Amino acid sequence: MNMNDTPIPAGGSPTRYFDKKFGIEAAKILPGEYFATDKEMVLVTVLGSCVAACIRDPRAGVGGMNHFMLPRSEKDPTNPVSMSARYGTFAMEILINQLIKMGARRENMEAKVFGGGNVLRGFTMNNIGESNASFVMEYLHNEGVRVTAEDMLGVHPRKIYYFPGSGKVLVKKIRELHNHTIVERESEYNLRLRNVVVGGDVEMFK
Repeated sequence: MNMNDTPIPAGGSPTRYFDKKFGIEAAKILPGEYFATDKEMVLVTVLGSCVAACIRDPRAGVGGMNHFMLPRSEKDPTNPVSMSARYGTFAMEILINQLIKMGARRENMEAKVFGGGNVLRGFTMNNIGESNASFVMEYLHNEGVRVTAEDMLGVHPRKIYYFPGSGKVLVKKIRELHNHTIVERESEYNLRLRNVVVGGDVEMFK
């Protein structure tokens, strides 16, 4: 690995806190992170161009969320050998593998997907949000994971509250941005992804 290469994020350490509104423990998922749990929690994230897959096995009682963006690429991001597709695949597999480790079965999984908005100014020639949305739907279809709900594309960021125990999701469209935190965070994340190296294959658990 080149000394300037950045290893692919392995989930980070999502911030955990007590959500007074819902009266339960919460985890805030930032770009490049994921979280899986078997507890009664709410998983929270804010999405612009990024996408989040909320996946659970209702029989096993486990669920989780990821938050990712495909690295910007001139190549077709749906090409399975492209760096973009390999990164997206890693982001999905690492969450699914963690759920399987916790007792989930792939055939019982269901997913709800969100994000993919066109909010990154300066990237309109290559709509990152649309590429992210297309990728996650194609991936779940190919893996045989049922998509039970989706809210993607458009021009507004979204705040997502996901309750993995019940599968309930609350979506709040952010129609007025009083600051540029979301756009700045995703722009910085996109720049970091340009140096991401996906090393080897991710082991899949059967």
